[in-house]
Amino acid sequence: MSPSVAEYFGSVVDDALRSRNVKASPAASQYVVGILCDFARPSEEVESAFSKPLTFQLRDALEAPFAERFRRLRALGDSVLYAVGFFGGHIELRGIDRRYVMHVGSSAYSNAAAMLHMPGRTEKFGVLEELAVQFSDFVDVLTEIAEGAIALGTRDERGVLKLYERWLRTGSSRIAEELGARGIIPTRAVEGIN
Repeated sequence: MSPSVAEYFGSVVDDALRSRNVKASPAASQYVVGILCDFARPSEEVESAFSKPLTFQLRDALEAPFAERFRRLRALGDSVLYAVGFFGGHIELRGIDRRYVMHVGSSAYSNAAAMLHMPGRTEKFGVLEELAVQFSDFVDVLTEIAEGAIALGTRDERGVLKLYERWLRTGSSRIAEELGARGIIPTRAVEGIN
């Protein structure tokens, strides 16, 4: 992990945690930074994360030998967290139930965390268990980061239109703020969004 990339994502994750009012341990926050760094320069394994249906990936991971099982479960949790956080709208547009996808990601982390549980240890929360329990919160954090990146990348009228279209789909307050900074105040009417 490059120090400058990790520092950048560390700052972005801290801002998103505050913005979404998500409480996270320093270890979980750092873990999310690592996910963002991994997906900034994805390996072949990361790129092929959605080559098979998620249910099959979860089943295959649970049936793999111990060390391989842990690696696959953690990678599946990471991939689902990143994908739903950054591309949740696209997932829903394809007719895939977002809650189901999030359940698969949370289950992957939960099963990986259970593999690390040592009899007699009293720690309440490991990083993977924290990610499993607060999966939707961490999805919100990554969504905040994605929306911030989209807003920063908007440079012309076409980009503003795409931003507005995204706001129509998501109703994101982050994007509404960005549109407001550009002189467009989206409002919700009784019949829908205007």
